[in-house]
Amino acid sequence: MNKTVLAAIIVTIAMLGFTYVAVGMAGGMGGEGDWVNKLAVLGAVVLVIVTTFVVTKYVRQMQNDRASGKLADENWDGIGEYKNELPFGWAIIFLGLTIWAIWYFLAGYPVNAYSQIGEYNEEVAAHDAKFEAEHANMDEATLTAMGESVFIVQCAPCHGLQADGIEGKAANLNVRLEEATVKGVITNGSNNQLLGMEMPMPDRNGLLNANTGALISDAEINAVAKYVAGGMKGAEGADVFAGTCAACHGPDGKGIDMVGPSVAEFNPTLVANVLKHGKKGSIGAMPAFNNLTETQVKALGAYVTDLSK
Repeated sequence: MNKTVLAAIIVTIAMLGFTYVAVGMAGGMGGEGDWVNKLAVLGAVVLVIVTTFVVTKYVRQMQNDRASGKLADENWDGIGEYKNELPFGWAIIFLGLTIWAIWYFLAGYPVNAYSQIGEYNEEVAAHDAKFEAEHANMDEATLTAMGESVFIVQCAPCHGLQADGIEGKAANLNVRLEEATVKGVITNGSNNQLLGMEMPMPDRNGLLNANTGALISDAEINAVAKYVAGGMKGAEGADVFAGTCAACHGPDGKGIDMVGPSVAEFNPTLVANVLKHGKKGSIGAMPAFNNLTETQVKALGAYVTDLSK
């Protein structure tokens, strides 16, 4: 008997024995009428036998067969390729898989069949709609209290339970902007969608101080950063803000619709836009939070706005 065939028989017996032991340790083939387990065991046995047969066939073919036929004209470093026709079986398999793929995508699973994920998504959507209806007309105090709960779950892991940014790991939400953040935006510009749309702010090379007629200087950047971070209070930096920033952000820093966002205080619309689009800044990037309902976004806006008052 050929050594390869003998080895295949030994491997088959060993694999069947292993399957028998594994089934026994897992609880056997099930009780009377338990066709699922029985079919699974039968499938395992067939898989072992077919795999061993196919491997043995091709190993013996590699041992004994010799290539023959007409070589193609092209060759690579003296290595040529035979002009063999495509095996008929391969062509049938390819055609069958193509037909099956068309059926699968147009009429089969998951387009036209039950989906556990789809059922779950439908249930979540129905629950969210019910939630939105129940909390459609909350007063400001209730909305802020809900926002605190949402904040603890969704935002506190980065911003901290006190919303202080965990020592610079994220933005401190107890103030609208910190000095380093203002400097970073003025120096590098910004393309965050704080207005709900693309409205890029130029970097320092595009910021002209109308009072001096020159581009904003390092000293002016430091002064206006302290002014904005200090809550728009004091005289130092106020003239720079009026000459450079007020045209877009308003004389009081509370923003101008369709032009520039508020830099003086948070507001629910600004918070909602950050949650929807995410934000990039001097610290890093904040991802968008599209998993929140409209009510949750509104509640977070009320809570964060209340924090900085």
